[in-house]
Amino acid sequence: MTPTKNTRRGHHWRHDLIELAALFTAVVVADTIAKTVAKGPDGPYLLVFSAIALVATAAFHTWWARRHGHAPPEDDPGGSGAPAPLPPAAASGEDPTPVGDSAGTALWRMRTTVRDTPGSLAALCTVLARHGVDILTLQTHPLAEGGTVDEFLLRAPAELPPEVLAREITAADGTDTWTERADAHDLVDTPTRLLGLATRTALDAAELPLALRQLLGRCTIRSVPPVSLSGRPTGAPAPVEGVLEETAMRLRDPNGGTFVIERPHPPFTPTEFARARALVELDARLGPRLPRGGDVLTLPEGDDITVRRADQRDLPAARSMHDRCSPRTLALRYHGPVGDAGRYLDHLLSPRFGRTLAAQTASGRFVALGHLLWDGDETEVALMVEDDWQRRGIGSELLGRLVAMAEEAGCESVYAVTQSSNTGMVAAMRALNLPLDYQIEEGTLVITARLTPSPSATAPEADAGAGADAGAGAGTTVDAVTPGRARPRPGAGRSRQSRR
Repeated sequence: MTPTKNTRRGHHWRHDLIELAALFTAVVVADTIAKTVAKGPDGPYLLVFSAIALVATAAFHTWWARRHGHAPPEDDPGGSGAPAPLPPAAASGEDPTPVGDSAGTALWRMRTTVRDTPGSLAALCTVLARHGVDILTLQTHPLAEGGTVDEFLLRAPAELPPEVLAREITAADGTDTWTERADAHDLVDTPTRLLGLATRTALDAAELPLALRQLLGRCTIRSVPPVSLSGRPTGAPAPVEGVLEETAMRLRDPNGGTFVIERPHPPFTPTEFARARALVELDARLGPRLPRGGDVLTLPEGDDITVRRADQRDLPAARSMHDRCSPRTLALRYHGPVGDAGRYLDHLLSPRFGRTLAAQTASGRFVALGHLLWDGDETEVALMVEDDWQRRGIGSELLGRLVAMAEEAGCESVYAVTQSSNTGMVAAMRALNLPLDYQIEEGTLVITARLTPSPSATAPEADAGAGADAGAGAGTTVDAVTPGRARPRPGAGRSRQSRR
């Protein structure tokens, strides 16, 4: 700034001389015009022409000033008259770290806790700039005991190890630093993402567990019902305002019971707790709901059925279908004792534990049910078709739609648990056109299919519906959404656990 001020002061005498000359010229011109107007015969006309010329000149000067007066000099981007400063790396003679060039970059999510004092965030930003790291988004989470958790979305050079970045942040007084790879989905700003999750929850009650998972990242969510399948209480429900305990939070489920959300690291912040509670309160205010509409399918025999979403309000129709099914069909469906199969329907139809598809006739009678159930860190698919409607491709249609739902939810794999003699289920899984892995344990066949990240699942062919119509189980790796430990399928859980 000193050279700039000295330069301006050196030119002050020139400006004074120009202003003095302009003033002298104006006085001479004014005296000449006054004498001409007073003594000449055409004085009034000359005075009018002079006024017109003066107005035109003023208008032209105003137009020119507005068009060009605000453009900074070519060597002064800021318009201050000073030359543009050099970047720090160029001023020091060092090569700047490339960001976004051919060397490649990586997206990272980083959290760190800093003291709530002026300049603490500036120190972190200085460290990131020193390593050529671009800050894409920033969120601040105030803590009740003081301090602030700063959450960054960073674009860093690909060759920069996260350990080096964490060490530098720690040197800048950041504590409990946590880093994780991010992807393009994290580029959506936080308000937009929250509105999208709220919209999904408002349209479908089954989306609440998935919305909580996407809101809080990698975590375990368990929906604990108020009573177990045997009728015993599962414990005291969470208070209305919820409970936050560092790496765990408990929220009251509007349908009864409790949401238990756990994450080993990083600990939950009060801001995250408030966001999660707002989603649960939204679900409570809207009440039971499902996406409207359904698809009408024409079977090879000419019969029309409607495939639609179902929930606990469809419990009477589901129980009637159970009563019409044979013991063999129930045994293939539940892989164990079938005397109390009807007791599990309330859990199967609950949107807290997953999604349910129903195939119904024109009269409204259920002829098939397909369940996508969040089970631990995986997802189970269960199918059952009424005896008189088997071998018509209904089970294959439901299986394809459930697998497509699992893929849409971001699952990486699905598995089917069935009996080793059920060749129809094997054919139905093969018709998905996905890579399969087979394992047999004590007469139980476990078929695992790997889902591709982007293409939607292909519906199985109709001729593979025989085994799928009888009954099967499948699941997806979700590592987030967990229903209560009250399993709706006796027997299948033991074979799945042994395979792990």
